[in-house]
Amino acid sequence: MLFTRKPVAMPTPDTALKGRTAPIPTAETHFVNGRDLMSGVPAGFERAIFGLGCFWGAERKFWQQDGVWLTRVGYAGGYTPNPTYEEVCTGQTGHTEVVDVIFDPAVINFEGLMKVFLENHDPTQGMRQGNDIGTQYRSAVYTTSDAQADTARRMIAAYEASLAKAGHAGKITTEVAPLDKLYFAEDYHQQYLAKNPAGYCGLGGTGVSCPVGLSV
Repeated sequence: MLFTRKPVAMPTPDTALKGRTAPIPTAETHFVNGRDLMSGVPAGFERAIFGLGCFWGAERKFWQQDGVWLTRVGYAGGYTPNPTYEEVCTGQTGHTEVVDVIFDPAVINFEGLMKVFLENHDPTQGMRQGNDIGTQYRSAVYTTSDAQADTARRMIAAYEASLAKAGHAGKITTEVAPLDKLYFAEDYHQQYLAKNPAGYCGLGGTGVSCPVGLSV
């Protein structure tokens, strides 16, 4: 990732970079499982989107879960259409780095994915994760149903209580919002740590277990 210090204040729609009308080219197949990276959601499956810091390590954490059918990384929660990685890194697009997860709820449900999400980053850090500083590293859940939104808020409240009990200062800052636009990241970001096993992974949790959801 780019380690220069980045803005920690969100741009407005008027000040955000203008972007472009055409999507940024990306990979065609998933490097790990060979599935079509642009697949839709199969019948009976669901989709959820998580931002927990650098998307390289975050994506690997999700593709390793039983029941996850497909993962891909991209940019969500911002204003600039079809941004490049370099533009997102300026802090002037409003996007955060996210993992788009398509999953089989008969094997791992949304609660199980929320448990993975909460336990594998520090959701109290605001516009950062560890040494990764900037709006693109903020904690976020972009939901695809009212049920997901309700579950996310319930589990965040329970996890905040667990953090406080464990002596972890700070309120959870995770953004929970319906998914609007998601723009897929460039080819080299997709399944980055499968292509580069020794690559950078900034993923790290608080060490506090989430009391709600599946044990995954």
